[in-house]
Amino acid sequence: MDAILYAAGRGNRLGESANEPHKLLLRFAGQSLLERHLAQLAVIGVQRLFVVTGHERQALANEFKGLEKKHGVLIEELFNPDFLEGSALSMHVSLPALRQAQHRILLMDGDVLYGVGMLHRLLASTERTALLIDQNYPKDDEDPVLVPIREGRPFDFTKRWRGTADLIGESVGFFKVDQLDLPELIRETEARQFGAGRNESYDDILRVLVKAGRFGAEDITGQPWTEIDFPHDLVHARQVILPAIQQLESSTASGEINKPRH
Repeated sequence: MDAILYAAGRGNRLGESANEPHKLLLRFAGQSLLERHLAQLAVIGVQRLFVVTGHERQALANEFKGLEKKHGVLIEELFNPDFLEGSALSMHVSLPALRQAQHRILLMDGDVLYGVGMLHRLLASTERTALLIDQNYPKDDEDPVLVPIREGRPFDFTKRWRGTADLIGESVGFFKVDQLDLPELIRETEARQFGAGRNESYDDILRVLVKAGRFGAEDITGQPWTEIDFPHDLVHARQVILPAIQQLESSTASGEINKPRH
C-alpha cells in the first residue's frame, strides 16, 4: 500500500516571526513531524510514501534518505512548482501515484500531529473509501473543513457549512481511497489543471466525491490530534496533544484499556 503526503504549502499562518522550519520539520519529542508520519505509516504496512513538496523543497529532500533507511519505507518526491497557486495543483502533481495505485491509497495532510490508532481506524473501516471526522471542533472557528452526516453518510465537505444534519464533524485530513473510486478522483483532478481550477484547493476535488456518495466516515472523536496552522496550534500540539498521544500509546503498549481524551 502507498500513501501520499501533501506538504507543498508555505504555512504562512504559522508565522515567519516564529522562526520555525517547514512544518514537516517541526520537532516533537525528538522526532520531526515527517519522521512521525513515516514511523506510523511503517507500522500500518505502507511500503512507499510520496511526498508532494513545494516550499522549502530541498530542506525536506535532505531528510529522505536517512528516514528511508531508518524506517524501511521508500520515499518518492513529487514536486509542485506552482505551490503558490491552489492546492488542487498539488493533487495534480500526485496523479502518477494515483494512477499506479493498487487496491487503495492513503491521502494525508502533512500538518497533522496524531497517533497511529487513527490510521488503524481508517484502514479498518468497512467503507471501501473513507475519511476521518471529529465532532469536537471549535464552533466559532470558520477554518475547519466540515463534514455533515445524514443517515450515516457524509453528504458535503466544505468550510463554513450551514444546514441540518444528523451530526457534523471536522475532517482530520486523512483519506482512504479505493481503486474503484480513483478514476473519478483522477478526472476531477485533471479538470483543474488549467484556468480557474488552478486556484481551487484539493478540498474542492474531494468535495465532488463526497457529494457523489463515494465516501464513508469513521468518527475518531476523543482521539488526540491537531492540525498545525497557527502559532497557538503549535503550542497546543506540544503541550497538550503530544503528551496525550504518548500516554495513549504507552497504555496501549502495556495492555491497559483507557478511554483516550482529546
